Amino acid sequence: MLELNKKVFGNIMTQEIIGSEPSISEIKVIFEKELSILIKNLESISKESLDNLLQQQKICEKHVNTRPGAMALNQSKIEMFNDYNNKYINKINEKFTNF
Repeated sequence: MLELNKKVFGNIMTQEIIGSEPSISEIKVIFEKELSILIKNLESISKESLDNLLQQQKICEKHVNTRPGAMALNQSKIEMFNDYNNKYINKINEKFTNF
């Protein structure tokens, strides 16, 4: 069973990505805001916490992309999540190289 209330990208929950609400244009604005907050939070994080964060984001990615095949979902929002999540993971990896 998919956890719909699980936060998978900042404060964005699974239900917002796979559900009909918010709209694609609204969720894009939300993703932009969350990404900037998440990146800003990377400035003051320890290397150990960074590693944990990276693992958590990979788990969230798997969570969003692993769902029952019969579910008719909004693929464009899932693709958008993957795009923003990859941007965030890249920033996390950049931070690792700067430690």
